[in-house]
Amino acid sequence: MMSTVNAEQSPNGAGVSEVASPEHSLSKDDTFHILQNERRRRVLQYLSDTKGPVDMRDIAEQVAAWEHDTTVQQLTSDQRQRVYIALYQSHLPKLADFDLITYNRSRGVVERTPVADQVTQYLREPDDRSDEGSIGEVEWTRYYGGATAVSICLIVVAWLSSLPVSGIVLAAVITTIYVVVTAGLMRTTEN
Repeated sequence: MMSTVNAEQSPNGAGVSEVASPEHSLSKDDTFHILQNERRRRVLQYLSDTKGPVDMRDIAEQVAAWEHDTTVQQLTSDQRQRVYIALYQSHLPKLADFDLITYNRSRGVVERTPVADQVTQYLREPDDRSDEGSIGEVEWTRYYGGATAVSICLIVVAWLSSLPVSGIVLAAVITTIYVVVTAGLMRTTEN
């Protein structure tokens, strides 16, 4: 009951996997079942960082390196072999069963499918979930920095009595600057 590229038994009995259709979706239970194992999560993470078919041995080596907190070059043969066997016998067939990958067992070739996009969001660390947000944060920090600089300039000019404005008007102008910047931030974060 594996979905593979060739010569393996697939759910439709034809021996060849069908390309995952965009409307194919995983249930929450299936998603959590797949992701409950760290090696499967690491395989999906590795595949999300690569394009096209990947040699199973490369996946096994990288997963073993992550597990042992070392580099691929420093792995022992036993460390590689333990991960390779587990991936070959259990984890890659399980991922293929759920159409997250196509797995050609005889050639040792694995390729990520579009269905894998459904679980990728769960693979990132919590701090990594807003990659585009970090760029936006820097941009909004600049806006707030600019608003602060303008406010300080207005206060200094008013304090030196160069600007014939009352304190209430000055406070209203500074408050308006921050309200506009904050409203812009709120509007962009809602989108």
